[in-house]
Amino acid sequence: MIKNGFIFFYFLCAFQFGFSQTDGTDAAHIKTIILKPMAINSYAPIVQLGEKLLLTFDDLNADEHIYSYKIEHCDLDWNKSDLSESEFIDGFAEDRIRDYENSFNTLKPYKNYSVTIPNETTKLKISGNYLISVLDEEEEVVFKRDFVVYEPKVTVGVAVYKSRDIFYIDTKQSVEFSINTPNLRINNPNEEIIPVILQNNNWQNAIIGLKPQFFRGDQLLYKYNKETSFWGGNEFLYFDSKSIRNSSLNIANVELGEELYHTYLFTDQERRNQPYTFYPDVNGNFVIRTLIGENNNTDADYSWVYFSLETSQNLEGKDVYVSGNFNNWQLNDANKLEYNEALNLYETKLLLKQGFYNYQYVTKSIDGTISNHDIGGSFYQTENDYTVLVYYKKFGSRYTKVIGVGYVNSEKINN
Repeated sequence: MIKNGFIFFYFLCAFQFGFSQTDGTDAAHIKTIILKPMAINSYAPIVQLGEKLLLTFDDLNADEHIYSYKIEHCDLDWNKSDLSESEFIDGFAEDRIRDYENSFNTLKPYKNYSVTIPNETTKLKISGNYLISVLDEEEEVVFKRDFVVYEPKVTVGVAVYKSRDIFYIDTKQSVEFSINTPNLRINNPNEEIIPVILQNNNWQNAIIGLKPQFFRGDQLLYKYNKETSFWGGNEFLYFDSKSIRNSSLNIANVELGEELYHTYLFTDQERRNQPYTFYPDVNGNFVIRTLIGENNNTDADYSWVYFSLETSQNLEGKDVYVSGNFNNWQLNDANKLEYNEALNLYETKLLLKQGFYNYQYVTKSIDGTISNHDIGGSFYQTENDYTVLVYYKKFGSRYTKVIGVGYVNSEKINN
């Protein structure tokens, strides 16, 4: 219940910040890291307290490494919280990963590891932001991933609108939402409630810092437009390598090299000056699959996938990356494109497991500004997933809870 249930207007501009929850680069021999709910067609690592997440990854060294996981509770800014392990874990925060299988009938040998959280030895006691690290025998971290655990204390209603700013009416999407709190007493919602808005579960352009504009009974209303605007971007590019020996969806050519297959995608064109065209995507996600074999985790092979981009604009002062959930949206040397002056193309190659992949080209300026529309363009019609996470830091509390989640897809955009 909200204290003082009168209609009240409060204005404070939200800010959009670009950060990746996990800093650093994954170890070179670790590939195809997936952290997702157990439910089918769920990709975002966001679960209700008590529900399970599945973590899988491949070790390309394919030898008998012993890996363990370590779980840490984090604050709103993804820094380690001040809680002791016993305050957020029932059991052990660190344990060995015991489930692994060797690849079968693949040109690239690897060992596939998997673990579910929570499990018999590790049970989460509270909601919040969490960091899971995977360590080798030398206690060296080989990769990190983040996830969110929430308690359904409030409900969240979310809607997507075209921008009311005439200058951005054709290029941006705005998120409006309400937080319903009939069973929760909140003394100071301006300070205790911190909503975070995500587009396609990418934290690089998350919006945080919104205060409720109106109070209506047990509702907090956030009717912003400009402050909750995202570039619509464009539909994700995609390819499907489930048949690794043959060219297929958006794959121009496949060649067998000395060790692995080489998968050459059709050269992508910049789309910023082209009309919007709808085609189905999975909003930056990927699905591992192969036509040969029964177990996608161990029967799917690896190939070198070649990306090329043709652009007419001058991108001097900007770096170009290929990005998606397949690399945790990270922008680093591993997925940076280099300019080939002889062909007038930006190019790179990535070692990827067979499957259906969404990807996009993003630019990063010298000042750190990241753009998903410099090359692909931005359209209000683009189909995007939006998530509103409700964080709650009660006055005097030692940690920040997550008390609700709301989802919406911009396919149902409002004028």
